Amino acid sequence: MSKRFMENLFFQSLRSKQIAVTVVSLTLFVAITALVLYEGTQKSVTLQVNGEELEVKTHAHTVGHLLSEQEIEVTEHDLVTPSVNTSIEDGLSIRWEQSKQVAIQVNRESASIWTTSRTVEEALVEAGIEITEYDDVSPGLSEQLGKDNNITVQKAFEVTLNDGGEETKVWSTSTTVADFLKRENIQLNEDDRLNRKADGYLKPGSLVEVVRVEKVTDVVEEPANFAIETRNDPSLLKGQQKIVQEGKKGTVSRKFEIVKENGKEVSRKLLAEKVIAKPQKKIVTVGSKVMVASASMKKSGVGVSRSNSDAPSGGQEFYVTATAYTAYCNGCSGVTKTGINLRSNPDLKVIAVDPSIIPLGSKVWVEGYGYAIAGDTGGAIKGMKIDLHVPTKNAAYKFGRRQVKMKVID
Repeated sequence: MSKRFMENLFFQSLRSKQIAVTVVSLTLFVAITALVLYEGTQKSVTLQVNGEELEVKTHAHTVGHLLSEQEIEVTEHDLVTPSVNTSIEDGLSIRWEQSKQVAIQVNRESASIWTTSRTVEEALVEAGIEITEYDDVSPGLSEQLGKDNNITVQKAFEVTLNDGGEETKVWSTSTTVADFLKRENIQLNEDDRLNRKADGYLKPGSLVEVVRVEKVTDVVEEPANFAIETRNDPSLLKGQQKIVQEGKKGTVSRKFEIVKENGKEVSRKLLAEKVIAKPQKKIVTVGSKVMVASASMKKSGVGVSRSNSDAPSGGQEFYVTATAYTAYCNGCSGVTKTGINLRSNPDLKVIAVDPSIIPLGSKVWVEGYGYAIAGDTGGAIKGMKIDLHVPTKNAAYKFGRRQVKMKVID
């Protein structure tokens, strides 16, 4: 080849390369210009995805289109604000919260909801479950929903607690008596008892009664009563008594086991007894002597004479209020305090007296009645009063009530 030909080939190759470079440069310029123009038409929006905020530039026309661009699949329970059909505008703020299924168990009932709530409390509010301060919620109300998305609610109910006699109303979520006592920090002593079994179930309105049982030992000194010995004394009138020896109480030491329930004594058991001082018995003699009265009274005599001509000399004299009675009066047995049978001997002269004024067995003289014996007593005969025995009711009515003079002879 000639030198000139070689030069032509070189310049031809160089020209081709220049053209290629020019074409590439032009293409790159067009592409960059188009890119700049494309980017310049994008809109800037704020996108919150499950609480995380992103700045996004997009040519999407709607919120739904934008979420698809970001490979976010929206389900029917998800929260999208504004709605997926909203047109994209520059500066728009979009929020997407992905829904999750939450299982909620309230006592023994279970349910599930789809929710975009972040905390346990928000989920319960969305589910329409009202929570009180006494309810037991797990996880806690302020806790974030966990991976398992399970919520357990134990609804509190009112229980009546009677501890040692003190009654209170308590809100509880315990299902058994034992758990209830544990939560209320109630300790049972060895002898304390419950009104129901510890493993028994509780329900609204249940009564849990704790009876506090206390056993104590008490030693006391107590008086020991003396015995009374009676002896027959034929020298005393029947019905009369005489103390020969005064009784004297002894002293005994007794040891008791005392059981108290809620502070009140319910039983007392004697454990031991020891005599410290023996008692001295009382000895009383009882009269057995039967009075004998005369029957010298005339049938017409009572109350006829008020003369004192037959009054004896000597003796203790005083005035008394006198009435009359028969052996057949209401409540009368017919036998006097001293053992005289007036029904068998209706004409005997016997008067009823107050023994503290006129001793039983005394011989007396009564104005208008004559000589008699103080052989009876009466419930109404107190002080300066006497009651004269007469054979008939007519005689008693005739005598009436009088102020009479009388003498105690012996």
